[in-house]
Amino acid sequence: MFNTPNNNYQPWYPNNYQMQQQAGNGIIYVQGEAAAKSFDKILPGQSIPLFDSEENCFYIKTMSAAGIPQPLEIYDYKKREVVAKNETTTSDFITREEFEKRLAEISNGKHNIPES
Repeated sequence: MFNTPNNNYQPWYPNNYQMQQQAGNGIIYVQGEAAAKSFDKILPGQSIPLFDSEENCFYIKTMSAAGIPQPLEIYDYKKREVVAKNETTTSDFITREEFEKRLAEISNGKHNIPES
């Protein structure tokens, strides 16, 4: 009379989806932009990152709350270049001796300060 639940029920996914899920500890890999666009295992109102296994980029796949796929966002990986800090040159500084000499000139009124 009543249907008994099937305790052995497992949802069906295509083989490539199962491999994508297993291959990166929750990271989903797709093969190219076409695969990212056709990826449909996403819930309404959800955004997920999809990592391209062929290119140095990833995609953000978004589904609106109404279940309508949004335009695919594509981001390229860019290597961050380590920029060495500019080393200050000693020509930007004066020695303590030069400082004291100029301070004495200013105190004695001998040093002319240009007006701007």
